Amino acid sequence: MANLLKKPVKLGLIQLASGADKSKNLTHARSKVLEASKAGARIIVLPECFNSPYGCDYFPSYAETLLPSPPSAEQSPSFHALSSIAKETGTYLIGGSIPEIEPETKKYYNTNLTFNPQGELIATHRKVHLFDIDIPGKIKFKESDILSPGNKVTVVDLPEYGKVAIAICYDIRFPELAMIGARHGAFALIYPGAFNTTTGPLHWRLQGQARAMDNQVYVALCSPARDTTATYHAYGHSLVVDPMAKVLVEAGESEEIVYADLEGGEIDSARKGIPIYDQRRWDVYPDVSKEGVRFEE
Repeated sequence: MANLLKKPVKLGLIQLASGADKSKNLTHARSKVLEASKAGARIIVLPECFNSPYGCDYFPSYAETLLPSPPSAEQSPSFHALSSIAKETGTYLIGGSIPEIEPETKKYYNTNLTFNPQGELIATHRKVHLFDIDIPGKIKFKESDILSPGNKVTVVDLPEYGKVAIAICYDIRFPELAMIGARHGAFALIYPGAFNTTTGPLHWRLQGQARAMDNQVYVALCSPARDTTATYHAYGHSLVVDPMAKVLVEAGESEEIVYADLEGGEIDSARKGIPIYDQRRWDVYPDVSKEGVRFEE
């Protein structure tokens, strides 16, 4: 389990406010990624639905065609913007998520695109668990009214540093997904997400710390900035948690970039001090990372 992170790296989370104008959102994202790269971040994360407002009413009108890949600039301006920004900054860019439409099936997805410093697409993650909740008197939301779920775990190799697992927002509530990523060598679990002002105060930080504690890896949660004039109020509070479940940095509610320096020794130290990786009882319960896992390729 040692040396999951090959060398130290600065991670940057961009807490971004996105409005109705997609082209302005993409331009704004570029300026913030440039800022983060100039500050030394080599892995940069954008929030869920960074190119559009968040909500079921918006998914169809903002959806882009990603397949076959690469799409044309007309089919997916966001794909080409992310590719260009990653190449311009020489960074690994985990592009939050964008609404996707698959033309043949007419299905919509909430999809992450990750690019390497050469501007090449290296991972695609379709949100696996859809946000269908009903908390009486507080919030009701049903992504499955519009979206279809993805069906693969996403673990991507960043050759200079090691592997990261990528998932989206509600995916974090399912510890099996995190465990699979960690047991397949990820040094960090990265979640672009848009918790709201009901579930955010309850569980946002707690979920990040829980997944870090369970797996003794870094966990990063990147939220949109809060916009109280929008139909959906994101919680904000983008954060990074270390392998001992300590919150290293946490944003407020407004636009902000937060940074954390990740060190492989912190993972090693956590696992030596509390050696759960050697103490699991696979004779008592099954290892969910072993059987029937479908990976993004």
